[in-house]
This record gives sequence, C-alpha cells and structure tokens, in this order.
Amino acid sequence: MMTTTRKYTEYAPKGLIGVLTPQANTTVEPELAILCPPGFAIINARMVSDKADMEDRLSDYLENIDAEIDQFASAPVNTLALAVTGPSYLIGPARERTLVRRIEVIRGVPLVTTAQAVCDAQHILGARTIDLLSPYPPSLTEKSQAYWMAQGYRIGETIALQGDDDSFHPIYAMSSQSAGIALKEMQESAADAIVMLGTGLPTLRPMAAYSGWRGPPVLSCLFCLAWRAVQAATGQSPDLRGLRQWQSSQHWRRRLPPE
Repeated sequence: MMTTTRKYTEYAPKGLIGVLTPQANTTVEPELAILCPPGFAIINARMVSDKADMEDRLSDYLENIDAEIDQFASAPVNTLALAVTGPSYLIGPARERTLVRRIEVIRGVPLVTTAQAVCDAQHILGARTIDLLSPYPPSLTEKSQAYWMAQGYRIGETIALQGDDDSFHPIYAMSSQSAGIALKEMQESAADAIVMLGTGLPTLRPMAAYSGWRGPPVLSCLFCLAWRAVQAATGQSPDLRGLRQWQSSQHWRRRLPPE
C-alpha cells in the first residue's frame, strides 16, 4: 500500500475506498457509486476463482485476499471494503475478526467486511431479532443464519428468493423488483430489522421505496458496506443519526437510474 502522506486524488478528496468484488458480480460498482456521498470514490479489484462450486469460490477469495489487495498497488486507498458476505459465513465471526486485524496491521488501512458492516448497523439500531431476505441457495442460507446467530442475533423469518438457474448467475441476475415484492410481504413483521442478503442482489430501489414505511428498518449488505466504509475512510465512528440519514435515501435516491 502507498506510504506517502500525499494522498489527494481528484475524484476522492474526502476518501478513496478500495473494493474487493467477486468476479462476476454486476451490482457492487453501480450501487456503491450511487451510495457514496460527494467527495468519496471507489476503485475496484476483482476476486477470481476457477472453482465451479459457489462455496469453493468463496473460500478461494479469502485464501487469495493478499494478492487481490495487491491489485491496488500504490493507489492511496483510505480503507478496504470486502464486498462479499459468503466468506464471512464460512469462516465465522472469530476468524473474520482475526483476518481484519491481520490485514489492517499489514496494509495500514482499515478493512471493512460486509458482514461486520451489517452487524454494526444492526447494533446501532438496537436490533436483536432480524428477518432475512435471502437470494442464496439453501446451504449458504443456513450458513448465513448460523453466522448471525453466532453474532448474538435471533433469526425471525427467512424468505428465500428464487433465482433463474438459466441466467448468467442465479443471484446477480435477480432484479430489485423481486426483492421489493418479497420485502413488502414482511411489512407486518415483529423483527427489529430486515436484512436483504447478498452483495449481488440489487436492493437500492426497494430500500428507497420503503425508507419511511411502518415496517421494521430495512438494511441491505451493500448499503451497510458503503455506509461503514465511508466512515472508516474518514476515521469516524458509526452513530444512529448518521445511519438514519443514509436510510432516508436523501443523498443517494436521485442517483438511481430511471425505471
């Protein structure tokens, strides 16, 4: 990573975020570009694997994370953002924390994992019981549930979204409309928060549409990652007022593409 103190870049005067993205994910860069406030920017490195099985690819991403971070070379990133949740489910919270500490010591900048960013948002909201909206196959959904429970949360309802196995990817090819329809069914939930899982599932349109609804607070993985990475890039601590401002969608709604 860059060691010079001169870290100004034209399009990121407030903070440059180095994002680690799964190889075929088509959602991360567009949604982060929408979510990042003025003065912040992202640069992206693709995590690659030749494994056919999804969980094997997720394991590869962490196995090769140092080489993946090396793609940023001397770019003056202020924080690193791991834009995938699956690896955290596979290794669990304790090993995830160990990974974060190791990367931060070696690279000299914070590493924000998506799963921990979601936990940070849930903690700020005071959530103890969470509902899950999952685009994952059953095996990964179960590992996701185990991760959240290991973090101290109770799982209320879990709704599984059905992907198209004939598409280029069963998760990345999903539409935000499918997430919105499922989310609407959860409006009467007694949970403290609803989490739309997966960094490949488009979620910003339903998040904006339901930002003021009478249901539980709605979070998505990429939303939480963007919120937490921006704070990490500037050395700020998470707080409820700031999270509520992000959830209102006021600073990013206008950047959504037309339907």
